[in-house]
Amino acid sequence: MDGDRPAGWPVEDEAAEPELCDWCGAVIEDGSELYAIVWDSSVVHAHDPRYDGARMVVGCAREHLQLVQEQYRQRPFVDAELWAGKIERVLDKHPEGISQEELCRLTGLNPAQIELGVLWQDVHFLLSPAIRPARRRRGPGLTA
Repeated sequence: MDGDRPAGWPVEDEAAEPELCDWCGAVIEDGSELYAIVWDSSVVHAHDPRYDGARMVVGCAREHLQLVQEQYRQRPFVDAELWAGKIERVLDKHPEGISQEELCRLTGLNPAQIELGVLWQDVHFLLSPAIRPARRRRGPGLTA
C-alpha cells in the first residue's frame, strides 16, 4: 500500500493540497509522499463503515512512514472505542432519537456491543480533563 493511495480509498480532489508527513510534519509538495493504512479504533469514517478502524497515514520517506506505522502498532485497538464511534455516527444523524433495535441495525452492532460502546464513551467522558473540577488553591502550594 506504500507509494500510492490504497485501492478503494476515496479521493475527493485530484488537485489536492500538499500532504504533511505524519512523523515530522514536513510539507510534501512534489508527489513523493508514501501512504499506508494502520489500524486505529478511534477512527470512524463520516459516512462509510467500510473505513471504520482504518487510518491512512502519510510519510515523507519510507523511514518516517515505518515510524508512524510502529507508533500505531503500539497503540491498543479497543473494540468498545470503535463501537462508541459507530454509535455516535448514527446518533448524529438521528437527533430525535432512535430505538435500540434501530441503533443495532444501523450500526451493525449487537445489544451487548452497544452497551459496551456507550459505557466506553461514558468512562472516556468522565476521565476527560475538560470536565474534571479544577483544584482550588488554599495558600502557597496547597490545594483542596
